[in-house]
Amino acid sequence: MTDLLYSEEEEALRSAVRDLLTDHCDAASVITRTESDAPHDLSLWKSLADGMGLAGLLVPEDKGGQGATHREVAVVLEELGRAVAPVPYLTSAVVATEALLACDADDLLVELASGRRIGALAVALNVAPGGSFKTVRLEDGFLYGELTGVADAAVADVLLVPGEDGGLYAVDASEVTVTPQVALDLTRPLATVSFDGARARLVGDGGPAVRRALRAGAGLLASEQLGLSDWTLTETVRYLKERKQFNRPVGGFQALKHRLAQLWLEVVNLRAAARNAADALATGEDTDVAVAVAQAYAARVAVHAAEEAVQLHGGLGMTWEHPVHLYLKRAKADSIAYGTAGAHRAELAELVDLQAP
Repeated sequence: MTDLLYSEEEEALRSAVRDLLTDHCDAASVITRTESDAPHDLSLWKSLADGMGLAGLLVPEDKGGQGATHREVAVVLEELGRAVAPVPYLTSAVVATEALLACDADDLLVELASGRRIGALAVALNVAPGGSFKTVRLEDGFLYGELTGVADAAVADVLLVPGEDGGLYAVDASEVTVTPQVALDLTRPLATVSFDGARARLVGDGGPAVRRALRAGAGLLASEQLGLSDWTLTETVRYLKERKQFNRPVGGFQALKHRLAQLWLEVVNLRAAARNAADALATGEDTDVAVAVAQAYAARVAVHAAEEAVQLHGGLGMTWEHPVHLYLKRAKADSIAYGTAGAHRAELAELVDLQAP
């Protein structure tokens, strides 16, 4: 029987990551970064990747990684979601790493696992596992074309690019032009990547590698959405206990109690779905179904939790200085990342043969 409870090792990992984020990723600094031209916190990324070795959790030990599983990565993403940390962990340590694990590129895996280089899969963030994606043209070993909506491309050192011939190519960031795009979530910026004769190295078959990467991204994104939802619920409860109206805590009003109780139930259910997706990715059992279930549910809960936080914080929740807007924007952006909830429901219907008449 699958045990979805957190192990002692996972709780210890959570504590270590949370302590680091408490010291180096406070809300005020994240808000300040979103107003700058460099929203990524590379010093925090160095601490996570180099100091704690978290960039290589999914990489086997013989390839320079930690040899852990998706369950441990899920715990890290929960904490990063709680802090809306502006680091390329999901895109590099999960998605790009999973793509390389499906290829023959051990040297790149070692570099990503050590944190010396940051990777990004050059596929639009909204593409679902198994969905169609844009490719670039290959001529005499050089790539030509343009790809849009690539997450964290601005900070990547190496891009994994699907070619129209079906191959997956590694391209150094110095070979391409990266143009920032306007994005709702300022902590996970998007960009257009242009290829005009970029030198490329074939690393593997693009189809299976991209599908594997997007499936892992979608499944573990649910853990980020769980962390986000848990933080917004916790902070909203705390605020309503302190905020007084008519000389009594606002949280004592029955209508608000009911809203918070409903939200708590949704977050608890999301935890079960996210943990199941992480465990399925780790064991390889019913992975597609578990990922589809998690993402069909996670987006709605995360957005609902963030919207309730904004509303129940009242006027304070509408200010730029309060961090709750970061969570709403991340929740909204995550709701279409790696496929919408509707796309995952359609996928789930096919997987369990329960399609609409």
